[in-house]
Amino acid sequence: MKEVFVYSYAPACASETDSPVVSTCAALNSRCSAEPGGQMVVWERQDTRKKGAPWERLEQACLYPGKPPERPGDVVIAVTEKQLRELPIKGPKLGSQPGRHTLKGAETNIYAEPSDQSFSITIVGKKVAIRVTPSEYRWSYGDGTSLVTAVPGGPLPESRWGEKTVTSHVYAATGDVNVGLTTVFTGEFSVDGGPYQAIAGNAPVPSMPKALSVWRSEVKLYADDCTANPAGQGCS
Repeated sequence: MKEVFVYSYAPACASETDSPVVSTCAALNSRCSAEPGGQMVVWERQDTRKKGAPWERLEQACLYPGKPPERPGDVVIAVTEKQLRELPIKGPKLGSQPGRHTLKGAETNIYAEPSDQSFSITIVGKKVAIRVTPSEYRWSYGDGTSLVTAVPGGPLPESRWGEKTVTSHVYAATGDVNVGLTTVFTGEFSVDGGPYQAIAGNAPVPSMPKALSVWRSEVKLYADDCTANPAGQGCS
């Protein structure tokens, strides 16, 4: 198949550089130290399908005597969904209010404590930085009900315990339950300090389940007047 681009390169110190820190050719070429005589060059390409198309500046590369520089585009580096899911991403910790014990028929505030995470891997000799961010929360309340939210929720001050929140749940029966959460992470990657690019796909990561005991509240009526009979039933 005929190639649609033509490529060219020129010494990087003869053109504008991307970094104002590099002010001399010597400083720029010192980056190419893998072999003697290294020189930094800049690749450009032109789309042959478009008449008079401008030259598009690509990236810098090192040129060594007797060896052609590696042309940008020969190796396309990308992070796959499989690689994303193999990262040691940690699921967020679960919290609950009023705590380990809650009441049947009352709002139990369940929330997650997520964080952005960063990793570094190497692909074909290139350093690849990866950062992941939570994008979706899939809740399982342990009583057969579930919920999907875009936010992790959060703790409430004690004076507001029992209020409905976006991630709270009302248990209809007493008993012990295990609350589960799967957080879906999306990611971006950067090759050798370049711009970040989105990773296609996502990584679902389960959290450690949280055990809750759902209790029944009781209200009892008493006939004793505690003022007249402080020792009466219900007055202690």
